[in-house]
Amino acid sequence: MSQVLAVRPLGFPWETQDPFLFCAYHRDKYPAGNKDMGVDPEYLRGRNIGQDFMIKDGWRMYHGSNIPGFPYHPHRGFETITINKEGAVDHSDSLGAAGRFMAGDVQWMTAGKGIQHSEMFPMLNEEQGNPLEIFQIWLNLPKVSKFVEPHFKMLWHEDIPIVEIRDNNGNTTVVDVIAGKFRENKALRPTPDSWAANPGNAVGVFTVKMEAQAAWTLPATLPEAKRTIFFYRGNSLRIGDREVEVDRLAYLAPDQDIVIKNGTEEGFLLILEGKPINEPVAKYGPFVMNTQEEIQQAFSEYQRTEFGGWPWDEREVVHPRDKGRFALHDDGREEMR
Repeated sequence: MSQVLAVRPLGFPWETQDPFLFCAYHRDKYPAGNKDMGVDPEYLRGRNIGQDFMIKDGWRMYHGSNIPGFPYHPHRGFETITINKEGAVDHSDSLGAAGRFMAGDVQWMTAGKGIQHSEMFPMLNEEQGNPLEIFQIWLNLPKVSKFVEPHFKMLWHEDIPIVEIRDNNGNTTVVDVIAGKFRENKALRPTPDSWAANPGNAVGVFTVKMEAQAAWTLPATLPEAKRTIFFYRGNSLRIGDREVEVDRLAYLAPDQDIVIKNGTEEGFLLILEGKPINEPVAKYGPFVMNTQEEIQQAFSEYQRTEFGGWPWDEREVVHPRDKGRFALHDDGREEMR
């Protein structure tokens, strides 16, 4: 049996397998910011403000009008895992929680029964560019957990396990263990109601950076798990006995150790794996449930309650420029980094 089950081109968003629902990769080379941490109006000409998803001049505004990002919007029935590789992300939500996280940090949010949140990309630097690189991954919740209380936590980069592997030729691979276990290295605990909170579900989220010509072995996981590797930057990759071009994803056999060898340029990978939930999935926009009737109920409840409303004065909430990295939780507890 081949270790590579299928290879497909990367699209937008990236294709995922159960228990994952969605993966978006954002890499934007934003210009210098203005005094409001936004974009000068001269740079906004010719853009479809509010729905700016086409890369122009190396960046997008997404749903932002003055500041790039995603102003407040609802979610129900799943989780978001936001991995920051470069730049700043400002979080605010309908529970009154907030935060700023930067390169190497990860935010894990359980939407559960319903929450509104915003994710804005403040342009903190007024003197030079503000590059941004993030992943947002949607992890499903099983039916029993669809209506848990919303919750978010920060996985700060100082605490995330990082594994450095040196091959026989001295070439290095670095693995950031966001979820699950890599060799004997266990990730930080996720949110308490997550599918990933049970080690028996073997949920793994890893980002990988490989030097040119580096080789390493991805250990086997549960036979019933689904495993996907996303090769998003580099030139070539050999997975087992198969050559894979850049901007491709590959579905891998879960129950085998797989040797991965990089090509002649630095290579970057994202790996998602886990035991599938194996339940019906009904999704529409920001809601993921088990039936279409539950989707309609979610829309109806959101129209009636707005999942608690929006306690902030702005749609595009950004925190003070000098605030630094922090997390303010809905119980008033504040973490500063």
